[in-house]
Amino acid sequence: MKHIGFPALVVAVLLALLPWPTTALADYGYIDITNPFLRKIPIAIPYFKAFEDGDADSAIRRQASDLLAETLDFTGYFKVLDRVGFLADPQNQAIVGANIDFSAWTGIGAELLVTGGFIVRDDHIEVELRLFDTFKAEMLVGKKYTARLGDQRRMIRRFCSEVIFHLTGDRGVFESRIAFISTGTGNKEINTCDFDGYNPKQFTTTKNITLSPAWSSDGQWIAYTGYGRGRPDLYIKHITEKRGALVNRKGINTCPAWLPGQFSLAATLSFTGDQEIYLLTGTGKIIKRLTHNRGIDVSPAFSPDGRKMAFVSKRSGTPQIYIQDMETGQSERLTFEGNYNTQPAWSPKGGRIAYTAMDKGAINLFSIGLNGEPPMQLTRDAGDNESPTWSPDGSLIAFSSTREGPSRIYVMTAYGTDQRRLLALPGEQSEPAWSPSADHNQGLSDF
Repeated sequence: MKHIGFPALVVAVLLALLPWPTTALADYGYIDITNPFLRKIPIAIPYFKAFEDGDADSAIRRQASDLLAETLDFTGYFKVLDRVGFLADPQNQAIVGANIDFSAWTGIGAELLVTGGFIVRDDHIEVELRLFDTFKAEMLVGKKYTARLGDQRRMIRRFCSEVIFHLTGDRGVFESRIAFISTGTGNKEINTCDFDGYNPKQFTTTKNITLSPAWSSDGQWIAYTGYGRGRPDLYIKHITEKRGALVNRKGINTCPAWLPGQFSLAATLSFTGDQEIYLLTGTGKIIKRLTHNRGIDVSPAFSPDGRKMAFVSKRSGTPQIYIQDMETGQSERLTFEGNYNTQPAWSPKGGRIAYTAMDKGAINLFSIGLNGEPPMQLTRDAGDNESPTWSPDGSLIAFSSTREGPSRIYVMTAYGTDQRRLLALPGEQSEPAWSPSADHNQGLSDF
């Protein structure tokens, strides 16, 4: 096989072995992410097979198969079966499916099976990965990749994206990142990491206080509140280029939230003496004032189509969440239970809003539908839990919690299950903000 020239961190998809329709969920119905009682699908992921004699690449193959298992497990959709209980040895089976003894996998309860084959040549690897339905004895997804050694993580994530797309109709979270505040340097600085906590990096170096990171809808900009000038100003920065804007009007400039699909954002400004929400251009110029009510109006969050804005106001006497129509300017109260409801986060699916509430002396997370149903409690009896942020596919929520003492970033399903810590760095971590997914074809070529 002829190798292709590769830029850094680029994986080339050489062959789509099995076409699949975009209506995968309707055709197969494996995973319904809207189901709060989602049953995890038992999946077997044996160690990948060597295509050529010799075992020089054994460690690479084992690491890749472990990484694939961990990545799919992160979604909360699967029950990854222990390899100790496997009845079949995939090393003695063809990975194309013709000679797979599917009864050996259904016999241990596996409904899905992932097989893989590797060749390591010089500084490249060639990989074939396949997903099978063991009961139907058929292949659902098949891909062949070539990548540089060291790019296995990118390659595995790409395949996992194909798997999730086939089973749910959505690309999943594998091309997304999370911004958060960390005090590891002794100051509150913005850091970023991959969706699963891998590859943490410091984004700001203000040596001061930064708060409230917010991603633009194209994932190329982060807006945040910074105290570099001694008071809360709004900073808008490109994630890779040295350009941006500063909003430093009199009073406070805080709580940024980008308007979906546009290079504009909402923020709370108080230059008139009252904290109101304004719509700004991506360069910080005021487009218009959005709220017109005496009292504090903060924490804007937009619906996926940008037609409505959730926000927090004390106009009723206590902090409550309101919904405002962006065209008419009319607003109505959303939360009525409790005296302290704040930090709304609108699901990318549009139907629910997660938020932070003071509940019987504890701070917990709730979500509420927009159809009049009562709030659903997501966290309880585990420290203070704040700052919910949705994954780009709406299946997961990241948040900060003090359940282990210092504040850390955690993740859970949209219904509050499978709560686990995302990462632990020096200092404390808080205020997560989940990015949109990058273009899944960026840096990739299909043949």
